[in-house]
Amino acid sequence: MSLGYNGSPVVAGISGQFPQGSLTAIVGPNGGGKTTLLKGLLGLVKVQGGAIKAQHARNEIAYLPQASEVDAGFPVTVEDFVSTGLWASIGGLSKVKPSMSHLVSEALQALGLHGCATRWMDELSGGQFQRMRFARLVVQDAPVILLDEPFTGIDEETTQALLKLVVNWHAKGKTVIAVLHDLDVVRSHFPHTLAVAGHVLAWGDTPGTLAALAGARSSP
Repeated sequence: MSLGYNGSPVVAGISGQFPQGSLTAIVGPNGGGKTTLLKGLLGLVKVQGGAIKAQHARNEIAYLPQASEVDAGFPVTVEDFVSTGLWASIGGLSKVKPSMSHLVSEALQALGLHGCATRWMDELSGGQFQRMRFARLVVQDAPVILLDEPFTGIDEETTQALLKLVVNWHAKGKTVIAVLHDLDVVRSHFPHTLAVAGHVLAWGDTPGTLAALAGARSSP
């Protein structure tokens, strides 16, 4: 399939599948279509050719956009932000019932934010802000999780904590697809990798894909 904007393709000739329960990194140069591909899987970017076939409905897919796409100054508390992860099950206008509020508390505890529930988003450090966003994903508990540059601009301790969470999701059978730039993280934690630069450069097991990517970069 091909994806793009206003009739102009950004990525084309994508053919393959993300098996259920797989953990896949998407790598490639800036402007190569990585984010466009994620948004295409979400139905936010129009398919210009071919088709996307999904086993899960849109509300069964959790999405973490790039941090720059979130207004950190929006006047909402950490607890309320994380609670929006329940919208898929209770509706966007419904109040979180006491019987479900423990899910928010448990997520905050798991992400090391147990003392931050009543703080405003703009009071958080960069690492805390990203932990909060991951806590929302924990509450959402979707079978498919899409992450766009989830470890960019955060400290090493937070990166390792969030990586541990991603690995645990994979161990529980969730399908996780993440756009990443750090190839060391890809090598050490992601069994499968898709390399794109407007089209597929390589797609398969991570060692083979990264070897093919290195070969493509070294070619004249």
